[in-house]
Parts: sequence; structure tokens; C-alpha cells
Amino acid sequence: MISELVLSRARQWASLPMFDEKTRLEIQGLLDSPNSFELTDRFYRQLEFGTGGLRAVQGAGTNRMNVYTVRIATYGLARYLLELYGCHSTTVCIAYDSRHNSEAYARETACVCSAVGIKTYLFETLRPVPELSFCVRHKAAAAGVCITASHNPPEYNGYKVYFGDGGQIVPPHDLNIINEVNMITDIAAIPVMPFDDALKSGLIEFVGHEIDEAYIVEVLRQSVRPVTGAIEIVYTPLHGAGYRLIPDVLRRKGFSAVHIVKEQESPDGSFPTVHVPNPEERESFTLALSYAAKSNADVVLATDPDCDRIGVAVKDLSGRHVLLNGNQTGALLTDYILAGMSESGTLHSGRAAVIKTIVTTSLIKAVCDDYSVECVDVLTGFKHIGRWIKDNPERDFIFGAEESYGYLRGTYARDKDAVLAASLICEMASYYKSLGLTIYERLQQIYDKYGFFSEALVSVTMRGQEGQKDIQSVMEFMRGQHWRLPCSVKILEIKDYKAGIDGLPPSDVLSFHFHGGSKVVVRPSGTEPKIKYYYMIRGQSEDDAQKTTKELREAFEKMEALALFP
Repeated sequence: MISELVLSRARQWASLPMFDEKTRLEIQGLLDSPNSFELTDRFYRQLEFGTGGLRAVQGAGTNRMNVYTVRIATYGLARYLLELYGCHSTTVCIAYDSRHNSEAYARETACVCSAVGIKTYLFETLRPVPELSFCVRHKAAAAGVCITASHNPPEYNGYKVYFGDGGQIVPPHDLNIINEVNMITDIAAIPVMPFDDALKSGLIEFVGHEIDEAYIVEVLRQSVRPVTGAIEIVYTPLHGAGYRLIPDVLRRKGFSAVHIVKEQESPDGSFPTVHVPNPEERESFTLALSYAAKSNADVVLATDPDCDRIGVAVKDLSGRHVLLNGNQTGALLTDYILAGMSESGTLHSGRAAVIKTIVTTSLIKAVCDDYSVECVDVLTGFKHIGRWIKDNPERDFIFGAEESYGYLRGTYARDKDAVLAASLICEMASYYKSLGLTIYERLQQIYDKYGFFSEALVSVTMRGQEGQKDIQSVMEFMRGQHWRLPCSVKILEIKDYKAGIDGLPPSDVLSFHFHGGSKVVVRPSGTEPKIKYYYMIRGQSEDDAQKTTKELREAFEKMEALALFP
């Protein structure tokens, strides 16, 4: 049965003249179809801000990314900003990536802001999302918007909101914006200024090259050591925004042998050469690795469409290129940065802090402990690292890392930055090569010193309204039945973050800690219809860690099955 709410919303979208003809016909076709699931999925809710803002499949409906949901989100944001600051002191920076309709959504955002008197700085073409974070700070703007769906499949797009500190929105701002959005009952009443009129009036101002230059200066300022050795680099932007800046940054850094994967250099929202433009997936490296084999590359880099995440491949002991996971790259960079700062005398351990999320490897903490540097855990989502920087101005922020391939050094931006990470990773490879080492060999030295750490992420997709219910069923079952976990590995402690613990805000997260230093974290995704299991295993050897991982995976799979099929 289709609810009256769904039917009411769908009929409005199918009949009101404010919706374009394509949208009206698309929804009317669903109303005439027996496929009630699709209609319900499109209208059972209004898109909500998660860990990365709005993100959804593109199409017609309140639960889809389209020009109308962009208008609603922007008008809610604009009303909140006007309430806080008034129109005379309010500006917004806007950027977008290479996805289908990204430029159109960015312009629509600017037009709604202009209609209520908010000036916008709009990038003239696509840019990395960390540059948007930098632009907000550089322009002293009240907020920023980046149109992107990160590494999601081609049918997705999204809407990331940043506040004046350059970080993604966090409570109470996210909830306050949603409250404003929920009060919008008449889409037709949302004011939209014609783009050309807004441009002529100065309410929209294009920005680009001057922001690029200021941003690149800050990225290069984060270097730990000078480049000491020539290396061969292969880089693919995976049809995204990284092509604009990363080759230039590496050239300015002093690297001349940078091979760009030509088949993936041009921006293309269809991402024709990959199934998903995700640098976490080996398939995304297929073309880059073929380039690496020909050039005998020391480092292979891949960035996602909005260029905030970076994947890395390096040569192992046999000379074969292997992919590092996000935890390994984070641990390597932590070790490299702390060692370099310690040698140069710039590391002040009493004030210094490295920030990571609760689902990121404990190896980073082991490295920090060795340098008497505090390692702070925050909730999942890089926005929490950005918030820590804002809330702790008296501390020295050294480095931030999350397992999902995101890293930041410096406070010029407040989001993960693959442009910066590319610079540091190549600098690190150059340094180790000058010592006769590879990045892979340094990783083995780290394992020898601190123990073997193995990480794995398992995501289970549960789509639609029923899927949301299933995800909550699994979470609540595990809260009440954790003692039934069928495995031989003994539980040391279970942390439930729902009520707020360890000084962190409440979050729907369970963390299972085991004897020996292993842990498993379970949480619903904030941006996708998934429940995620993070396995962070500490073992005496790789075989030992893999054995423990296998046993714990089987145990949590059984628990999930019991929750869904008791």
C-alpha cells in the first residue's frame, strides 16, 4: 500500500506547473505504474543531512537529487544564514565536481542565494572540494556549498554544506538547517533570481585562478622535508576534479616524472572507464597500474571525483605494485610527519595532537605514543576532525586521518584533502628512496616495531524504507544481544555511543573491544543505505590477524542474520 503522504507529494510533482515537463511526466508514469516501491522510495521522506550533507540518486522526487531539492536545501540554508547574520554580512562560496548536473545545481544554489540578497563566490569551473573549504576561510564567508557525491556511482549527486570555519556542518547547525528546510511547504514560493541578472548585479561573482594560487601556496607550506630524490609517479584523477591541481602541485614540488592516465584525465560524470570512481577499489587502479608497469613507478595515485580521497599503490618486496588501504596510508603519514618534525625540532609534544576517527586503525595511536603525542579519537566523518581543530585553537594540530582514505595537515582547510595528500605521499616516497627504502619496506618496519595491524570494512546494502528499518533492527538487536556473539575471541568492553561517551556527541555506533587489542565497530552509513562493519585486528603476524578477522566476520554475520531472520 502507498501512504497518503507519498501519494500527495507525488501528485503535486506530477501536476503543478512549477515542475518542468520532464519531471511531471516521470512522476505521472510512476503513479500509473504498479511499481509502488519506486514511488514510495522517491517520496517517503525529504533528503536529510548526514555525515556528508545531502546525497542521493538523481531523479524526480523529494528523496532524490534534482534542481527542486537543491532549491529547498538552499532556501533552508539561506534562511538560517540570514537569521544568524543578516544579508549585508553574508556570503557563500560554491564549488562543484565533474558529476552530471553538478554545474546546474551549483548555479541553482547561487540563484536562490541571490534572490534573498546573499552574495556568492562561484567557481567558474570544477574544483576539488578541499579548495572550497579553503575558499570559505579565505573569503571569510558565512558558509560554502559543494555539489558532489564523492566516490558514489555515476547516478548519484550530492550537496555538501560548510560553515564559516571551513568545516562541514555539525550540530546544531545541521539540525537547524533541516528545521528550516522542513518548514518549506511551498516549493513554488522559493525565490530564484535569473542567473544572468544575479551576475550583472554582482550578487554572483566568479572566482578561480586567484583562489587556486592562494590554496596551492598553503598546500606546499605543509611539506615536512625537501624533496631529495627523483621518483616515478603515475596519477589518475578518475575523470574528476583532481586533474586541475595535483599535476601542477607535484611539478612545483620538484617532481618531473609524473605520468597522467590519459584515458581518465578528462572530467566525465559517466566515469566511463570504471564501474565506480572510488580509489578504495582495486578496479579503479586497473589503467593506472598498467601505466605503472611500463614506467616502473615508485608511487601510483588515484583521487575520487571531488578530490578529497586518495588511493595509493606502491611496490612490494618483489617489485609488484600493491594497494595500500586507507589505514596503512594514514599510519605511514603519521610516522613520516612525526619523525620529520621531531628531527627538525618543531614537534612540541605537550601541545601537539593527531586526530583520527573511532573507525581508524589504532596503529596511528601506537605511533603517536612513541613520540609522546596525544592521539584523539572523534566520531566518524571528517567533519568531526574539522570541528576539533575549531574547538582547540590552543593546540598544535599535526595531522588528521580517517580510514576512508582522507587526510589533512595544516589548518588552511578543514576537510580531507587529496591534493595535499598527493604532495606528502610523493615527498615521503622521495625521502625513503634517498635512504634506499620503499614505502612498502617502511610499512613493514612499522609493523615490526608496533605489531601487525589488519583492517577490513564490510558494507551491507539495505535499500529503501524497509532497508532503513532493517538497519535499525540490526543495531538494536546487537545492543541487546551482544553477549550471544558466537566466537572464541573474548570481549573486553562494549562501547555504545548512542547516549554519548568518551566526551563525544551521541551517535548510533557500537564498538566491540576484544582482548589483544582488536576491535569491531558497527554503524549505519550517514550517506548511503548501508550498515558498516569495521574490523580492526591486531595480531602477532599477518596469518594470526587474518584468522581472527575471519572468525569475527563470521560471528557478526550470524548476529546480523539473527536480527533480520530470528
